[in-house]
Amino acid sequence: MNGGIILLDKPSGMTSFDCDKTVRRVTGIKKVGHSGTLDPFATGLLPVFAGDALKFMRYTDDYDKAYYCRALFGKTSDTGDKDGVITDVSRPGREDTDKIKSALYEVASRKEQIPPKYSAKKINGVKAYDLARQGVEFTLKPNRIEIYSLDISDMTVCDDGVAVSFTVHCSKGTYIRTICTDAGELSGFGAYALELRRLKCGPFDVENAITPAELEDALRSWRNIFADPVVTLDSMPVTVLSDKHADDIRCGRKIPAKALDGFDHKDGVLCKAVSSSGALIAVIYQDNGIIRIDRGFA
Repeated sequence: MNGGIILLDKPSGMTSFDCDKTVRRVTGIKKVGHSGTLDPFATGLLPVFAGDALKFMRYTDDYDKAYYCRALFGKTSDTGDKDGVITDVSRPGREDTDKIKSALYEVASRKEQIPPKYSAKKINGVKAYDLARQGVEFTLKPNRIEIYSLDISDMTVCDDGVAVSFTVHCSKGTYIRTICTDAGELSGFGAYALELRRLKCGPFDVENAITPAELEDALRSWRNIFADPVVTLDSMPVTVLSDKHADDIRCGRKIPAKALDGFDHKDGVLCKAVSSSGALIAVIYQDNGIIRIDRGFA
């Protein structure tokens, strides 16, 4: 396989697409893309797929994620983060910490969330942040989300208000900036994100990531920097194919689902199909009793 997954620890001030360019320049691999865009001010885990690994990137779309965030209550930002235009609202004190906690926990219980206007969500093909910068009025539809946990680790009273540190484990499509701004609105103090760091993305952990600067050092020392992209399929059920059915799938022949031993998955459920020796053959699914190939790897 040409390429693989590089787990980058993105620094603040660098865009996710800047990270792609760095990987492209350093590795010499032309086809590069990342999974899960991070805001420029944010840091942390950014899985970058290079070369043949891009075939696997689509299987990361539904990954849960975990973040560390530090928010300031007492001011607002038009972008929801420290890079926006900051406006004073109402400075909370120590006596208001319980109210702030309650607001964060209330927001974490919600099942829908409206994305921030300064986001990459598209309105008629145009990114929301481009429209926002042009002063165009528009409305974003709410996303269905799931916040599995929100744990507050620190609350500090400071000159500007109350700074709150917390970690979040959430579903795809969850905006941490919006958790801050929604909790700020609910509490009446206003809030925005001072720091944001992605800790986990599916099976990947920031503890195993390297910075763009370390990437160049690793390549100079011939250290293997690539993670095996097959790990993106680990959560799928596995179907072991006979030699005949492995050849059928390689050749695109039609196979009845009932012909595969032990295959009892519902229509549309993606499965990892491997040979009797364990080699990856394809990602398959059933459609009205017929096996379809979502992606072949043979």
